Amino acid sequence: MARSDPYSGFRFLVEIDGLLQGGFSKVRGLNRETKVESFREGGVNDFERKLVTLTTYPALVLDRGLADQSLWDWHQDVVEGNIKRRTVTITLRDARGRDVWGWTAHSAFPVKWSVSDFDAASGQVATESVEFAHHGILRRSLGAAA
Repeated sequence: MARSDPYSGFRFLVEIDGLLQGGFSKVRGLNRETKVESFREGGVNDFERKLVTLTTYPALVLDRGLADQSLWDWHQDVVEGNIKRRTVTITLRDARGRDVWGWTAHSAFPVKWSVSDFDAASGQVATESVEFAHHGILRRSLGAAA
């Protein structure tokens, strides 16, 4: 039977090259878009034909509390021309902790690293945001959503 209730978006795991990365508070850019080109066929004036041209994948952005420097170091390697491509996996979990949806970004590497503003009056946790270029996102079949 098909599920009718949507899953919550706050139970997720992030892995990089199979190693669980803890503490991510936000994942953005998990989408894709297929471009089309329209053209008119000679003598057919009531519609345009649509041809698929290219599917694009925006950057994947991960946010987490600033703790270890592993993502900084990885981006520093890229800055120095030593590009290490890795697999980034995001897994969505249901209320019982079961993996229900999963996505894999292949050949990913960091292209932007930033840290949140520091403000002594706010009491907020310092966060880092890392933007990844990649070769595309594939959905992984898992548990209930397969």
